[in-house]
Amino acid sequence: MSQASATDEAFVPYIGHDEFRRGAAFGHFRIVVNPALARPYVVRRTRVDLLATVVIGAGAVLALTGQALPGLVLVVLGIAANRLVRHQAGKIVLQLAARDPTVYAEVTSSGVMEVRRA
Repeated sequence: MSQASATDEAFVPYIGHDEFRRGAAFGHFRIVVNPALARPYVVRRTRVDLLATVVIGAGAVLALTGQALPGLVLVVLGIAANRLVRHQAGKIVLQLAARDPTVYAEVTSSGVMEVRRA
């Protein structure tokens, strides 16, 4: 008997994207985003590392050509953007999942985000 109750608790029915979009705003679901998995997913999905590298590189070039202040501003913006995206990864995953059914399927199946009925 305890074996059946353990399996019942472990089974979580799949919640479709349309139902998730309708019910999430009203608190019908308990949504848990794993921050350790969300950060690399968001970095890969948004390509923020590439963007930050380009902005920092452009800032370095400006600084080396004699325009120190604009170069410094670009370097700081590149670093700040990268850190901000990594810090807000959980919220970004939630927004991406709410807007795109393929992202929702990907993050729920890979363990980045868990959705259960409240």
